[in-house]
Amino acid sequence: MKIKDITSYLEELTPLNYAESFDNVGLLIGDYQTKVTGVLVTLDTLENIVEEAIEKKCNLIVSFHPIIFSGLKKINGNSYVERVVLKAIKNDIAIYSMHTALDNSFEGVSAKICEVLGLQNKKVLIPQQNTIKKLTTYVPTSALEKVRSQLFNAGAGDIGNYSNCSFTTAGNGTFKGNSDSNPTIGEQNSLHTEAEFLLSVTFEKHKESGVLSALFNSHPYEEVAYEVTSLHNINQKIGMGMIGDLPQDVSELDFLKTLKTTMNAGGIRHSKLLNKPIKRVAVLGGAGSFAIKNALQEKADIYITADIKYHEFYQAENQLIIADIGHYESEQFTKNLLVDQLTKKFHNFAIILSDKNTNPIHYL
Repeated sequence: MKIKDITSYLEELTPLNYAESFDNVGLLIGDYQTKVTGVLVTLDTLENIVEEAIEKKCNLIVSFHPIIFSGLKKINGNSYVERVVLKAIKNDIAIYSMHTALDNSFEGVSAKICEVLGLQNKKVLIPQQNTIKKLTTYVPTSALEKVRSQLFNAGAGDIGNYSNCSFTTAGNGTFKGNSDSNPTIGEQNSLHTEAEFLLSVTFEKHKESGVLSALFNSHPYEEVAYEVTSLHNINQKIGMGMIGDLPQDVSELDFLKTLKTTMNAGGIRHSKLLNKPIKRVAVLGGAGSFAIKNALQEKADIYITADIKYHEFYQAENQLIIADIGHYESEQFTKNLLVDQLTKKFHNFAIILSDKNTNPIHYL
């Protein structure tokens, strides 16, 4: 088992293409070809986590937060980041991070919160834009079904709950190959007209290389005419945060008390109570003030997130409750999610959940 085997599987479930542009995800330290002795899963990679990996004979750390977020100009041990990097390199330990790629996954951070809170009918709170692409190509009639089938096999044609979606229009294509051409149909230096179909399919952006490879391998022409465009259509499966419903209404105080216990929160900072029952719940792990407006638009009764500033609580506008449960607390179950995903695939391999609490915040 090599590091690439582990990370490739994680990227099948959670493609890194969907990480935010500011983020730093993927293999931060190490070589993809290194043989893995064990995997330690953690929320943060600190010095004590590297020491735990050494003790438990794990040479790959899968971490939610990236230890290297911005550029390092020096690595001399003067900061906690530099000390982690030095210790990991000295002990041949690789570090892999998923962060906002997992935030944007339909089965990622916010989905885990929904599961823990027992929410039903979950959907993405802020769908990510420009994640759907459209392929348009022109195929001779005799090759239409072969090309279309191969594109479907590569993952094209999925729209929401439907698969094998495509559109075709019949027409005539013309082409004239020069003396260096090797036409499948027609002859060099001779104008040819062929009955063709315009074929179009949509696909998620992380599938582009596979979809184009399927097109080129199945299309009979020497030169394949095609175009790929980005669509503004909403992707129902990719984006930040989630919103769902409780099985039944709960009073505000009862819900907040249950929330504190369930999420192991040292305390909950919240906006004004509104004296109405809680049914519709929006969640977003980590710093989530940017999504308050989305929770309002979706008519949530309460929005659960972290790192809300003083003035941002006013944005509740007496229409919903904003509940700040703490950054670590909102993301704490993410490492359990990763362990579950890895164990399903690599059930005969050492996948270890870190037993270290990396929360830097403490409560009296």
